[in-house]
Amino acid sequence: MKSRQNLGARLRYEFDKSMAGGAIALIGWLALISLVVIMFAGAILALTGIAPDGAEPLGFIEGTWESLMRTFDAGTMGGDQGWSFRGIMLLVTIAGIFVFSALIGVISSGLEEKLDELRKGRSQVLEKEHTVILNWSPSIFDVIAELIIANQSRRRPRIVIMANKDKVEMEDEIAAKVGDRKNTKIICRSGDPTDLYDLSIVNPQTSRSIIVLSPEGEDADSQVIKTVLALVNDPNRRPDKYMIAAEIRDASNADVARIVGGAEMQLVLADDLISRIVVHTSRQAGLSAVYSELLDFDGCEIYTIGQPAIVGKSFGNAVLSYENSTLIGLRDESGAIHLNPNPNQVILASDQAVIISEDDGAIKTWSGDMGIDKGAIKPIVKRPVTAEKTLILGWNRRGPIIASELARYVAPGSRLTIAADTPEFEAEIASLKLDPANLVVEHHVIDTSSRPALDALDVPSYNHVLVLGYSDTMLAQSADTRTLITLLQLRKISETAGKHISVVSEMIDVRNRELAEVTRAEDFVVSNKLVSLMLAQASENESMAAIFDELLDEAGSEIYMRPMSDYVDISKPINFFTVALSALRRGEVALGYRRQRADDADHRNLGGVVVNPNRTEPITYTEADMVIVLAQD
Repeated sequence: MKSRQNLGARLRYEFDKSMAGGAIALIGWLALISLVVIMFAGAILALTGIAPDGAEPLGFIEGTWESLMRTFDAGTMGGDQGWSFRGIMLLVTIAGIFVFSALIGVISSGLEEKLDELRKGRSQVLEKEHTVILNWSPSIFDVIAELIIANQSRRRPRIVIMANKDKVEMEDEIAAKVGDRKNTKIICRSGDPTDLYDLSIVNPQTSRSIIVLSPEGEDADSQVIKTVLALVNDPNRRPDKYMIAAEIRDASNADVARIVGGAEMQLVLADDLISRIVVHTSRQAGLSAVYSELLDFDGCEIYTIGQPAIVGKSFGNAVLSYENSTLIGLRDESGAIHLNPNPNQVILASDQAVIISEDDGAIKTWSGDMGIDKGAIKPIVKRPVTAEKTLILGWNRRGPIIASELARYVAPGSRLTIAADTPEFEAEIASLKLDPANLVVEHHVIDTSSRPALDALDVPSYNHVLVLGYSDTMLAQSADTRTLITLLQLRKISETAGKHISVVSEMIDVRNRELAEVTRAEDFVVSNKLVSLMLAQASENESMAAIFDELLDEAGSEIYMRPMSDYVDISKPINFFTVALSALRRGEVALGYRRQRADDADHRNLGGVVVNPNRTEPITYTEADMVIVLAQD
């Protein structure tokens, strides 16, 4: 008895295991049952000699065939004669109905499971030379839009996205928020970018570049670092270096990320990048347009490229060797970036040019007459540095970075007033470690969208006003709405006082920028947009992060806007070669100009900013026009 029970248990166990095989196993069992029924009926017909009335007895093969036909089609037995034969065929037909009904259900379930599997986005990607984007954030749509522009000159470009998000949801959001995809195909996959198996689905081994976004939610930097670690230390990784651009929010995590990514990764410190650009732009109106132009693929871009034609020349002479491109620095043999080096530095064969141009194909040296008017070049004028008053309205996690960055640039005796009403605001202000001899900080807890509260601050008395979004405590749209109200209040205050107020505003969502233009603020620093542009550029140029680190570092050369009248005689038309030579005599590189005209007053024309202009075309400037230079100070 016990042995029978063990045998029964073993048979049930083996049956359960076979059923775990899914639809294929079920189809196999149904086929076996059909075969047994058909052969059993054929055997009975052969052994008993039962046949239709008036017909010869059937053999085993013929009986099996007759049973098979009635299993497939119940209507076949309609012409049967003889009750014995009809009875056997009736049983076979009923068995066939049962088996085929079950088979249809199994096939339907199997197809549904396969469709669900495809919907989950778990199939292997077999693309080559594709761009991989890992994680999901509000920045992803701008990143995709920029990559689409960059991909227009490529054949069959592909963007592969993997995130802990439903594949269909990702595809729907991209379809709604990304416009014309031109020749780029976007492929979405669901998975965990920190998992080695899931990473293999997007096939990073054959990718041309990888972008690791900072995901939504807490502990985002840890997720980014773990993803980079999985990419770089995958036992099955390719021997060639990856080209990884990774976003980190907190600068304190940068060292760990660099240890993990090494030479294969460019790090974009999101908060640090935005904070520095906010500070630079707040002190020089129109500067955000310059950064946007340099980071946007749809216009001038920064290239790092070998230029044999300028080898052996001094850097100063090389700057004057291009009509439609702007040489701004060099990348040495070790990969280090040197922006605006000494004009007398000789360019080596191992150096690469860091150059601004509309396209790499347009980078050509100029051999014609430069038409420089040396008599129009003005002598160097040193303008005195004075203390400044700056007002910050609103607060978020970038506030302390902005305050610290501002302290590095202002003259001694400057004042910073911060007004906001966020939780922990006063505690964060108290924790700022700034030298009061250089920058005195005071704060007010107020509703920054309230007109009476703003009037009490005497806004027109400040040299610069920064409006930060409440991105830490509000959703993007709510934070931008409050920012817009504050900007409208500032516009009214400016009109009432009859005085121009220099306002720089941080916008979280790029779609709100057009709404903000009615407030007439001088600059808008769109947070997510800038980070997206930087990540997209870093995925195409392995030196881009280092270039912008140098551009935004107080110790290196930075972008400034200075009166054109300090450089050249503006009483007559002057070409930009003349402006460039005047800048070189000051140890600077001229990047472009900002012309103040009626049709340039709004932001639709980059505020009148022109980067990398044609150098031979004469232009007449006015006292209000500015030259954009790359300078140490």
